[in-house]
Amino acid sequence: MAATKKRVLGPLVGAVDQGTSSTRFLVFNSKTAELLSHHQVEIKQEFPREGWVEQDPKEILQSVYECIEKTCEKLGQLNIDVSSIKAIGVSNQRETTVVWDKLTGEPLYNAVVWLDLRTQSIVENLSKSAPGNNKFVKSKTGLPLSTYFSAVKLRWLLDNVRKVQQAVEEKRALFGTIDSWLIWSLTGGIHGGVHCTDVTNASRTMLFNIHSLQWDDELCEFFEIPMQILPAVRSSSEIYGLMKAGTLEGVPISGCLGDQSAALVGQTCFQDGEAKNTYGTGCFLLCNTGPKCVFSEHGLLTTVAYKLGRDKPVCYALEGSVAIAGALVRWLRDNLGIIKQAEEIEQLAKEVGTSHGCYFVPAFSGLYAPYWEPSARGIICGLTQLTDKRHIAFAALEAVCFQTREILDAMNRDCGIPLSHLQVDGGMTNNTILMQLQADILSIPVIKPSLAETTALGAAMAAGAAEGVAVWSLRPEDVSVVMTERFEPQVNAADSESRYTMWKKAVTKSRDWATMDSPESGDSSIFASLSLSFFIVSSMVMLIGARYITGIP
Repeated sequence: MAATKKRVLGPLVGAVDQGTSSTRFLVFNSKTAELLSHHQVEIKQEFPREGWVEQDPKEILQSVYECIEKTCEKLGQLNIDVSSIKAIGVSNQRETTVVWDKLTGEPLYNAVVWLDLRTQSIVENLSKSAPGNNKFVKSKTGLPLSTYFSAVKLRWLLDNVRKVQQAVEEKRALFGTIDSWLIWSLTGGIHGGVHCTDVTNASRTMLFNIHSLQWDDELCEFFEIPMQILPAVRSSSEIYGLMKAGTLEGVPISGCLGDQSAALVGQTCFQDGEAKNTYGTGCFLLCNTGPKCVFSEHGLLTTVAYKLGRDKPVCYALEGSVAIAGALVRWLRDNLGIIKQAEEIEQLAKEVGTSHGCYFVPAFSGLYAPYWEPSARGIICGLTQLTDKRHIAFAALEAVCFQTREILDAMNRDCGIPLSHLQVDGGMTNNTILMQLQADILSIPVIKPSLAETTALGAAMAAGAAEGVAVWSLRPEDVSVVMTERFEPQVNAADSESRYTMWKKAVTKSRDWATMDSPESGDSSIFASLSLSFFIVSSMVMLIGARYITGIP
């Protein structure tokens, strides 16, 4: 019997979406932006000490290979010819830091994840050593001195890991964020792999001058980082190299964007003033400011939004970053066990429709924008004898929305023109309770696209539009994101403001909790802070009783 002829759908583009919680590979039709197939693998996080968050770079790389091969298998089952894939884009968790040996291809330490707090003492010492240091760093990078960014993570590795020190001394060490590690490995690794990054990821290191678009000598000297270990900086849309293994061997990797910039592109926020909010492990609100660097006076970051071609202009963005969003749901599942699947939180919250005066501040990694306070820790306030796990679930969803309200308020003050609506994306947007709460708390409409995972779409768009590939148009009129759901505010603005005021009161109680000298145990994870866990468990037992913890009436 003759073999079934494979369908050729026109140029297809693949996208690696490597996030904090999972890796995915997705394939899109470049003419319609239709998602044809994908595969996803969850990524482990390791918590060797309190405040430390690590991942295995080799597991991350293997997950990418697995997702590519599984997706190609699924395309085959759909009778789609994988040779139609003409380019691959890479989107990645930003700031997460990897150092590896260019001769062996082996990581010299685990990846230090963006959430990690081990560098708090480094940040405090740098801030105290000279009062102007924070201003010096921010003027060049758009970023405050913070544990969030890569430079201090790299400094810690250079100070504390002998393998890293030796590799640097012997000129064997390469540094990169996750995009650099993946591109180097996928394009050959020790056999000619390309060591590069793009401007969006470089702008998250605290070593990159966002005005000159180059690694900065003064910043490298300030953090004592050897420049020879840094990757070459390229635009977000150009051919970096070819895949050297697997089913897609020979396909060019031609797009690279940090995940939040990728989502901005995927939402087609190409005009000044257009903004999107992504709900993932964290929560990230970006507003395109065009070719102009806008420096925030209200705790936001100035970052590179994208540079879609070697000869194309750079665009900047204002960003508000929230550390804990989807990670809070994961914490409720893995640490408290009040849900078995992440999706269950919506049903729990729906059953009560209120937090009953309970407020949750998930400052597991300190507070990011607009506070930038690593000493904060998570708390739950307002527990009564009537509180049960359903109210805590509702309070957790509200916390994500309140945090977004804080950064939106800051962005409105910086930009001077309040947003009339909020475009949203990310896995959490499938939660309709969350989206309605967000509209209620912001008092503006929340608009969700037909494809929630626009991060991968943005990476695919950049890859498909690259010079030498050119199968995807980035003109706004050719790429229309279909908005399928619109959530209008349904509560009185005064009631929303009252709830927000109470949550801000809870935030004040979470601040100045941990210091550089705090006796933080090495046996707990960042998601199981002893102070928070003890507070929750003791309060729940005393005030609620076991029957409420288990949800039994």
